[in-house]
Amino acid sequence: MFRSRIFIVLCLTLLTSGCGRLVFKPDQPNNAVVQQQMQTLAQENQEYQSRAQQLDTDNQELESLLAQSRQQVQLLNEEVVATRQQLKTSSDQVLAMQNNNRELRTKTSALLASSQKRAGAEIRANNSLLKNLSVDGIPGVSVRQDGDVVRVEIEGDRIFMPGSPYLQNGADAVLVGVAQELRRNFPDHIIGVEGHTDDRETHSQQFPTNHHLSAAQSLAVYNLLVERSTMPATQLFVIGHGPNHPIVSNASDEGKRRNRRLELVVYPERIARR
Repeated sequence: MFRSRIFIVLCLTLLTSGCGRLVFKPDQPNNAVVQQQMQTLAQENQEYQSRAQQLDTDNQELESLLAQSRQQVQLLNEEVVATRQQLKTSSDQVLAMQNNNRELRTKTSALLASSQKRAGAEIRANNSLLKNLSVDGIPGVSVRQDGDVVRVEIEGDRIFMPGSPYLQNGADAVLVGVAQELRRNFPDHIIGVEGHTDDRETHSQQFPTNHHLSAAQSLAVYNLLVERSTMPATQLFVIGHGPNHPIVSNASDEGKRRNRRLELVVYPERIARR
């Protein structure tokens, strides 16, 4: 009984003093290490998010480029279709032109053959009528045979103001007299009113080239002859040769003066009679 009491007292004493408590404490990691690991994980997470955003941006750019590429491909396809259509149209036009050229060559050959049949008679007519022309006595006027045409040459300085298509005083009488003589000898031959200049440059805004000037001079003579009823308009045509057909060299002033001329050219072709 006494021992039991002693054991109970000892147990109570141990319990009240705390020496007999058993405490389980698991091993705790250092707080600094934990914080460092958490920071590392946070940084890695931020890098992953940044990479994901960059990939998303790159993906959007690629999609935009892909859409542009598809649009460009569509445009190229449309251009290819249009080009093929143009090529087809051009091919059709070339084929039509080739057919027209063949027809034109055929007509030209027929016309040439017909002209060759008439050429002998036409040239003989010009040759026979040349001696009947009485214009050689007019100052500044000369006549010459040139193949199958007759050329009546009139000095340009005698009928035109210098560097212009305006007629000098008395020029209309010379032109009308020559035209009447041609009309009498060649009543149904085609006659060309053909202007010629030297190679000196023009200094006029109205006539920037010698071709403009020679054409204007020819037209002035044409208008005079038609308005005076000296020749019918159907018998005449107008050409401005400029300096393309000099008679002599333009190296001298005399040569230039000779090349400035107007020619009334009688051709073997005849006007159609109605």
